[in-house]
Amino acid sequence: MENVEKIRVIYKKVDQKPKVIEIDNTLESKQKLVHGLIEVCEYKFGALVICNEEGRLFNMKSNLDIGYEIVVGDCLIVGDDYENSGFKSLTNEQIKQSLKDIYENSSEYINWC
Repeated sequence: MENVEKIRVIYKKVDQKPKVIEIDNTLESKQKLVHGLIEVCEYKFGALVICNEEGRLFNMKSNLDIGYEIVVGDCLIVGDDYENSGFKSLTNEQIKQSLKDIYENSSEYINWC
């Protein structure tokens, strides 16, 4: 069996707090977590959001405000490995900034270190 790279991401399910998890860096793993075909959206802090490409067609619930769009359905925040046209683990700083951004207007801010 081939050795699959693992990456550290933020997984945000609808109506749930975000979690920092480790996943296989495969298309199948990402599709399973967003429940279908993936769409990649630009985020902040050198990160990307991966969501379900057909989320609006399936009337998935709103989940995450990324500034220029509301992401629907479960989603991932991942590092942008633009040099290799792929994805990579989030750094500790990206995780901290992303969690702060998600909770910016909430009393539930999680101080992740």
